[in-house]
Amino acid sequence: MPKIHLLLFLLLLTSGIWSAEESCSRGEERPKRYLLYDVNPGEGFNLRRDVYIRIVNLVRRLSQSDNWVLVLPPWGNLYHWRSMARGTFFPWRTFFDVHSLRRWINVVEFEDFVKANGPTIQQAYILQHYAEGWQGNWEEKYDERPCINQHAFKFSSTYLGRAETILHDEYGGTWYWAARRSMRFSDTLRQEAAQFRQRFLNSDDAKDGTEMTEDWRDMKPARRAGRGGPYISVHLRRMDFINARREEVPSLKKAAKQINQILKKHNVTTVFVASDAPLNELEELRGLVSGSVVWYEPSNEVLEVGGDGAVAIIDQIIAAHARYFSGTYESTFSFRIQEEREILGFPEETTFNRLCGKNPKCEQPAKWRIVY
Repeated sequence: MPKIHLLLFLLLLTSGIWSAEESCSRGEERPKRYLLYDVNPGEGFNLRRDVYIRIVNLVRRLSQSDNWVLVLPPWGNLYHWRSMARGTFFPWRTFFDVHSLRRWINVVEFEDFVKANGPTIQQAYILQHYAEGWQGNWEEKYDERPCINQHAFKFSSTYLGRAETILHDEYGGTWYWAARRSMRFSDTLRQEAAQFRQRFLNSDDAKDGTEMTEDWRDMKPARRAGRGGPYISVHLRRMDFINARREEVPSLKKAAKQINQILKKHNVTTVFVASDAPLNELEELRGLVSGSVVWYEPSNEVLEVGGDGAVAIIDQIIAAHARYFSGTYESTFSFRIQEEREILGFPEETTFNRLCGKNPKCEQPAKWRIVY
């Protein structure tokens, strides 16, 4: 899929296309400049978290010469968020610790930006693919061209549409992991997950070796020291993946067979399952697994606080704290759990795994190791 490299876009923003403000005199604080962005409405929650890392490091580079602030786009109705009423939006503080985000770059909630500046922007860049395609010769490039689709904006600041088009500058590098580590979940959701772990999985951070410092910048744990709770976890993606990746996604019987093998290998009797499967499939899986099968069921209070987004994060926190994790092929949900486990310091062999589909000896995920 055609993309634009983050550094190429940085050149665009600082080129003659962009009219920069005059520099301040020595000792004066530079005026704030705001960057807003959006993502293709069809993209899911966990891909949007990855796009945030791309944008946040773009803003960090821009902030080396100007006083830039990133405006956080509210979370709206996404494909997998079925419990939300149409038109419902959540600020970032619902899901993430915004103070933690600010330890990497300056960010502001969209609603606070509008209150302070009004609903206007000075410039809008809509990132789009090439109308003629790439004709078999992909390369990193950009051009200023007329919009393929018509856009109407009456927005002081700069707006980026379709920000998922931007590529990472250094995927898996120091800046990537700094931005990713800053994305700590909100205290409310972490506490909910901790209570579930204690109640149903006999798991807590002190026993599991997963305690974290208040400031993520101070945390450099002994590598591979995380033990995890006395359970394994599995992300079992179903729904659209059953057809879209039918060779790679196991049937319930094949999933259960692999889960039983993992339970025996790690000498535990409980598996936590994070899945988009309907309840009847989860019950069927429970009947096929030799141990105890547990999944998280949100209360009405949790759904009121953060809807399906809150449930997704709580699932990921619980799954990330297991003694062993196995995910689903090419699922960004599984990728995010693996990242959480890297941050917590789990051994690689207990983290970068996936359930096999048709081929019982499938290729396992690439190991994206944390860099400080």
